[in-house]
Amino acid sequence: MTTFALVGAGTGLGLATARRFGVAGHAVALIARNPERLEEMTAELARDEIQACGFPADVLDIESLTTALHAAETTLGPIEILQYSPVPRADFMKPVLDTSADDLDAPLSFSVKGPVTAVHAVLPGMRELGRGTLLFVNGSSAVRPNPNVAGTSIAFAAESAYASMLHDALTAENIHVAQLIVPGAIRPDSAHSSPDVLAQRLFDIHQQRDGFRHYAEPLPD
Repeated sequence: MTTFALVGAGTGLGLATARRFGVAGHAVALIARNPERLEEMTAELARDEIQACGFPADVLDIESLTTALHAAETTLGPIEILQYSPVPRADFMKPVLDTSADDLDAPLSFSVKGPVTAVHAVLPGMRELGRGTLLFVNGSSAVRPNPNVAGTSIAFAAESAYASMLHDALTAENIHVAQLIVPGAIRPDSAHSSPDVLAQRLFDIHQQRDGFRHYAEPLPD
């Protein structure tokens, strides 16, 4: 059994994706800051007979994120799939003219240093397996800068560039890197962007391994 590791585990998309990969036979490593929420999610997955375990970590803390991913691999088995999809903080989303250089420290740590740390933690295990999938989930500002959320727009663009370079660099090693852009809000009643629909989409991307960038639905005009 290999492991699906979810960085940014939450009760919406995160739980749905964890369930989808768990039902497919993967152990599930849930990584987030809140230990109580991780316990609740683990218990919910256990009711579906999914082996899951929570590992508290903060993506802004490189050491804690690395430790969590290594602990997940030791506890559950080799990480075959990594999904990086933590939700940005509200204070990352100032208008561009109100955004100072210091305001970019946390968003860039969140969306660049966090992914780089996570990838470096799991890549040796994927190479040993001879396969792997790295999934990045972003909002529309990753591909269409929004001056009302400057910090996230800048940081997501940098994350997109990093993920795109990884896609090109790792293809020959049978490690697929993909990005899913979710243009609007994730809502249970959405035909294209509900948690369950997006979870299936991410599972399909993992299985089909066809291209780097995918869209949950077309970007609005």
